[in-house]
Amino acid sequence: MSYTTQTQTLTEAAGEGAGNEFLAFTLGREEYGIDILRVQEIRGYEPVTRIANSPDFIKGVVNLRGTIVPIVDMRIKFNLGTPTYDQFTVVIILNIAGRVVGMVVDSVSDVMTLTPEHVKPAPEIGTAFDTDYLIGLGTLGERMLILVDIDKLMSSAEMGLIEKMAA
Repeated sequence: MSYTTQTQTLTEAAGEGAGNEFLAFTLGREEYGIDILRVQEIRGYEPVTRIANSPDFIKGVVNLRGTIVPIVDMRIKFNLGTPTYDQFTVVIILNIAGRVVGMVVDSVSDVMTLTPEHVKPAPEIGTAFDTDYLIGLGTLGERMLILVDIDKLMSSAEMGLIEKMAA
């Protein structure tokens, strides 16, 4: 499936059903989910322009139709091993607080609709993500998604990408 077709499918899926919809993606062996309403588009990984003195997890920037977009590699950010870039590696383009940011992930799979009963609180254990950035765990059948509050994560001081959002 091409990324354009996949993006159109995701956009169409976002308008259907009740409950909250999450884009499912993988980092390492874990599956994560972010609010589909934050996703602007999904693109294949392409080389970026590196910015001097930026943190390692900020791969660089790309020019996306006239907008300079910082690209964050989530595997580097959360110390999930050495990232490899292959045909499955994608960049999820996010629109958060009016700012466009790209997020490199290993792959995306689908959109899941989760009702409040499908979402369980995140346990207080050592995970790659600080639990402040977790919404909870979404379960549907045998599948479990680690639900990330992408707004909080991308606007955190350590990321330094987006000015602090109004509470």
